[in-house]
Amino acid sequence: MASLIEPPLVTPSAALARIAASCASRGIRLTATRRLVLGLLLEAERPLGAYLLMERLRATTRQAVSPPTVYRALDFLARERLVHRIERLDAFVACAAAARDGGGHAHLHQFLVCRRCGRAEEIHDPAVALALSGAAGQVGFSAHRMTVELEGECARCAAPKAEPRHQPPT
Repeated sequence: MASLIEPPLVTPSAALARIAASCASRGIRLTATRRLVLGLLLEAERPLGAYLLMERLRATTRQAVSPPTVYRALDFLARERLVHRIERLDAFVACAAAARDGGGHAHLHQFLVCRRCGRAEEIHDPAVALALSGAAGQVGFSAHRMTVELEGECARCAAPKAEPRHQPPT
């Protein structure tokens, strides 16, 4: 059985170059601000909210950055399926599939959100999406968008911490 977890990202700079090339080939304009926001998300270890992105943009560019600028960039990147919004956290992550192959395609995804460290792992299980669509259809509901977020603890946070070894006196 194939892994449901998206493979690890390539380096952020390689992913950004791959995405930029894909956007250019599709005639999609990846402005400097959009590119910077996407780069920050690719480098981040956990989802980032718009205001934290704004602070990091200010630090990177050493220029004033307004909230609408960041929100417009995020809206564009989400529309182009290059980033995903984690609703529970009101934050964004770079799309693992886009980082791997350049993006520009729809795919069904789910997120495992760690309540301790805040990381969000993107997984892809078509059976989950099929089950939810089927259940919705049984009650006459037509789903237009589907985001599944499971909250819990990641393997790193759930792992038992090693007890310090007691050293006998010397």
